[in-house]
Amino acid sequence: MDISPTPGIPGKPALTAARRPAALARLRRVRDLIDRTHTAPLDVLALARGADMAPGCLSRQFRTVYGQSPYAYLTARRVDRATLLLRGGLGIGAVGAAVGCATPGIFTTRFTELIGLTPERFRRLTEDAAATTDTAVGAAVAPGVEGLPACLARQVARAVRNQEAPGPARPLT
Repeated sequence: MDISPTPGIPGKPALTAARRPAALARLRRVRDLIDRTHTAPLDVLALARGADMAPGCLSRQFRTVYGQSPYAYLTARRVDRATLLLRGGLGIGAVGAAVGCATPGIFTTRFTELIGLTPERFRRLTEDAAATTDTAVGAAVAPGVEGLPACLARQVARAVRNQEAPGPARPLT
């Protein structure tokens, strides 16, 4: 069992968040709520209140269990949904609005951070890939998924934010 020292109480071990079933259940409910309401603005305070946790505690435990902050998780879900909508022929602005981004600029920035391509370039590449092959949807943007069935290719190519955006170049004073 993984134990870590309790801050402020020397020598007293505490179970990590990943080992407490009640904490895991609350975090799963928070994750499920984010999944269901990904088009709405993220309100960490309301999520924390619903999970009966402090906002900072929720963010820390969510990051420990899921490997990213609640906001990064929400952004990844939005971009994941946007990749499907872009294949459907909606305009860039309409896709951004449909996934809950306030402006097309914010949508384009977040999409590019996670996928590595602008939404327009992504659309062109996936249209080209669909025209040349009916398997491996997303092969143009995720190397290594050629020949996989579409359901598996989407899972492999799913957007996951693995790092936070870089901070300011110089410290704010």
